[in-house]
Amino acid sequence: MNLMTLHCNTRVLIVLTAFLGLAGPHLSAAERSNINITGYVIDAQLDPDAHTLKATARVTFTATETVNSAIFELHNALKVDNVVDDQRHQLSGERGPNATISVALPAPLSKGAASTLTFVYEGTLSGSEESPVEGLKLASIGDPISYLLYAGRWFPMVGYMSDRFTAEIHITMPAGYRVIGSGSTGSPRSVSGGQQSSFSWTKPSFPGTIIAGKFNEPVAVAGSPNIRVFLTDAHKQSGPEYAQTAVKESDFFGETFGDSASRLLYVVELPDDTLPAYWAPEIAAIAGARIADRNNFRLLANTMAHQWWGCTVTPASLNDYWIINGMSRYGELMYVERVSGQSALQAGVVDISAGALAYDTIPLTSAGRLEPFTPQFQSMTLDKGGMVFHMLRWEIGDDNFIKTLRALVTQYGDKPVRTRDVERVAEQQSQQQLTAFFAQWLDGTGAPQFVDKYTVYRLGNNKGFRTIGEIGQDLDLFNMPVELRVETEGKTEVKRVDVVGTNSQYVVDTFGRPRHISIDPDGWVLKNTPDLQVRIAILRGQQLVAEGDTPAALAEYQKALTANPNSSLASYRIGEVLFNQRNYQAAANAYRDSLRGDDEPKWTEVWSHIALGKIFDVTGQRDRAVNEYRQAVQTNDNTGGAVNEARKYLQQPYKRPDTD
Repeated sequence: MNLMTLHCNTRVLIVLTAFLGLAGPHLSAAERSNINITGYVIDAQLDPDAHTLKATARVTFTATETVNSAIFELHNALKVDNVVDDQRHQLSGERGPNATISVALPAPLSKGAASTLTFVYEGTLSGSEESPVEGLKLASIGDPISYLLYAGRWFPMVGYMSDRFTAEIHITMPAGYRVIGSGSTGSPRSVSGGQQSSFSWTKPSFPGTIIAGKFNEPVAVAGSPNIRVFLTDAHKQSGPEYAQTAVKESDFFGETFGDSASRLLYVVELPDDTLPAYWAPEIAAIAGARIADRNNFRLLANTMAHQWWGCTVTPASLNDYWIINGMSRYGELMYVERVSGQSALQAGVVDISAGALAYDTIPLTSAGRLEPFTPQFQSMTLDKGGMVFHMLRWEIGDDNFIKTLRALVTQYGDKPVRTRDVERVAEQQSQQQLTAFFAQWLDGTGAPQFVDKYTVYRLGNNKGFRTIGEIGQDLDLFNMPVELRVETEGKTEVKRVDVVGTNSQYVVDTFGRPRHISIDPDGWVLKNTPDLQVRIAILRGQQLVAEGDTPAALAEYQKALTANPNSSLASYRIGEVLFNQRNYQAAANAYRDSLRGDDEPKWTEVWSHIALGKIFDVTGQRDRAVNEYRQAVQTNDNTGGAVNEARKYLQQPYKRPDTD
């Protein structure tokens, strides 16, 4: 795997983080729901021509305290026409802020008591204007693909990603569409208005995502009929290869984690106007453009890993969300290691280390205090969560780590898992006491910055050399083994040093004179380094660009350049911002600085030439543009389709879209 792949997936993460940073209304204390929904029966009719949804949802719930009203979340574009209880009492529903609706109950419902309400509602779902996520389409009905994502609140719900439920869903729409959901009950049947597809998910989880499209016959790999890929005509050519990738990833995760909640998996195309990826039980939904990108197998791996971590093992609360997000991220990297080796894993770890520390302000076990889907919350649970699992693997060893993961899936399949459960299972499987490890990485913040001081002594009688040293770092409570690598004129010695507190001594005897000593050379420990600070600043800048705050983004990129004036990536990112602002001269200067920089990552060279070619095209200098495109082709670096793009603009000049 090359750095451009990491770059592309970092950008996917930025998009996903931007989505998750807004997804799900964050309810105030006064608005927070006081119920737990246990099950749904939903009948919905979709009209792609009119972009409309008409639905009836029967919602069964229990009270978490004595309540007089129940608060639900529902897409702002949907109008509730009627609400009744089981006794057919007509109830009033009042719209509130943050896409909420409050239903006054006919009588108080005591703590632990169950009730059922039936909602009749309808609306037009065609854009992002009234979405619960500002600026993003999470529920849209149209042609050729309609999608109703669980995050889109297309049915009354509470506790996004923490309130587990069962669901029986019936979808009616015109003939010619294939409907994908969790727990298909068979082929669609003919009904008035078209055809009806039915789904039943009986294990408490997070079903409720429906994708309907004019998909071709599903693509499957011989011998693996349980994995099917559903694509429209636009991307059908990618079907066979993508199905092969899906089977390989599913086999790997099954071997590693054990059985998931279902043996079926539908890989489904999403339109490019929504999220890059989404998941639900039996569903891995990927945007069409991402499916066409052969280098983007990491996105599918992360999405597929959620079948185990998110669908099978679910978090008890938002404070435990790091378990499923972090293990899906690390599962992605484990698959990278399987197909591309340990060096690719190490590169991936460097990639997520920046995200782990970019917003490391509160302990992971207190993340629920944050607004649930802010960039800070997502960065911590995805990347720091992933690093916690990576470091746990180092602490207890590969075999015990795999045993821990399999035990978690076995013991907590179809029920919620808590942080203390992970610690307990890891201690049982490894027979190690891990209080210090989990206290450091889950109940604390920060990462060590190692400093090595040592002296080398020659031993008598030609017996070699003795190195006496001290590893220093700035976290008083730190307690973790760290690898020390001593490279000599002959054999390289590796020693595992228990670093406890701010100063820890070591002694290493070698036959040859030590030439270089490195701490944690393979990146098993999350640590602060000057290079990582550059990456963190660039990552924050990318996030700010995604949020539309370009001045703050430029300030972060300048911080990166201050730390490393030769950073090609920082200069390239500055060029991107300036180009989008139509500040062409300043953008060209930035891209030239990128080409003169440290060439890290390597893809900055080819893409800087392409960007300069575009600048020359839009400023009416075709000859100079052609020269840049030719230089891009001559790099033979096609990461991200760079050479293909350069050749395209050699044939016809780049024209800036009128919508820019």
